[in-house]
Amino acid sequence: MKNLKKLIFVPLALLCFKAFAQNDRVITTAVPFLTIAADARSSGLGDIGAATGVDAFSQQWNPAKYAFAERKMGIGVSYTPYLESIITDIALLSGTYYNKLNDQSAFAFGIRYFTLGEIELRQFANDPGTIVKPNELAIDGSYSLKLSPTFSMAVAGRFINSNLKLPETGNVDSRAASTFAVDVAGYLVSNEKAYSSFDGRWKGGFNISNMGGKIQYDEGGQQNFLPTNMKLGGGFDFIFDADNVLGLTAEFNKLLVPTPQDFNGDGVIDSADNEEYQKIGWFEGMFKSFGDAPGGFSEELKEITWALGAEYAYQNAFMLRTGYFHESPEKGSRQFFTLGAGFKFKSAQIDLSYLFATSKVTNPLENTLRFSLTFNLGQEYINN
Repeated sequence: MKNLKKLIFVPLALLCFKAFAQNDRVITTAVPFLTIAADARSSGLGDIGAATGVDAFSQQWNPAKYAFAERKMGIGVSYTPYLESIITDIALLSGTYYNKLNDQSAFAFGIRYFTLGEIELRQFANDPGTIVKPNELAIDGSYSLKLSPTFSMAVAGRFINSNLKLPETGNVDSRAASTFAVDVAGYLVSNEKAYSSFDGRWKGGFNISNMGGKIQYDEGGQQNFLPTNMKLGGGFDFIFDADNVLGLTAEFNKLLVPTPQDFNGDGVIDSADNEEYQKIGWFEGMFKSFGDAPGGFSEELKEITWALGAEYAYQNAFMLRTGYFHESPEKGSRQFFTLGAGFKFKSAQIDLSYLFATSKVTNPLENTLRFSLTFNLGQEYINN
């Protein structure tokens, strides 16, 4: 029974998306909860958010959007059950707050808390047992500024704490691991333009997130990369009239993390290769990630995920959403459709989303209903 706690915990820790795929060159990172869509609006659009319209949850996707917010401040809270089909106390909770300082700038704070629930540890069957509650936490702040009437940029800082290390017998360090990371983001929204039968507006955005030092759980132990990620998105809003708007968005993502590979050429990725992999620094690894795939350019393309999303809004009070997310079967095999809806009443908005997996690999968020609640308060700002 000595290793029972490991048998219970390790599968839970690794179920965060990437570990499902059976491929030695799947890129895995620490704190993968940072890549989970924490709000129901973006998750209803196929995990898209770099170039969509502003909302309270823009902190995760593109904080530069806050400079174009139409209200003085916003508050958002969200709840995402995880592995709901087999367990009930694993979930991601999120909260954000933004405030516009003036028409040109805004600041925001956010928190994401990922709990793995309660786990009872026993060395022997007759032991009374010890209850532990593994969890991960990210607290961040951002500042966004309009550099022109149609373009803004933002920087964000993030404190990350990963308390997944379970207590062991003997003299083993069981401290939580922590580190800091930064984001750099930009957002472009064009002026509204009249076309033959509708008005339109272009949007674009990027966000390079979670740039920071590796995270380490044991003194002198393995150092793990953060999920440094580059998002690029673009979209177009079809404004048919004052009551009917359809937004279409596409987004591409690439982890800026080196690809695991056979450094010594013995045909397998073993501990010696892992030692070489550990020597790569996080900053160096960001640049290596664009050209280090052993399969060449074709494999590099497989490391890019893409998603498409559509959102229809009626009188800015009722929203319908759908989306599709695709990842190569050789790089994680996350493939799913999403549906979502939003209901707005005065200053409050409720959003829901649902996910249907289309891959043979099980998705931990499959058949899960996600909820978000947003409050938009204060004076109104008119953009463009």
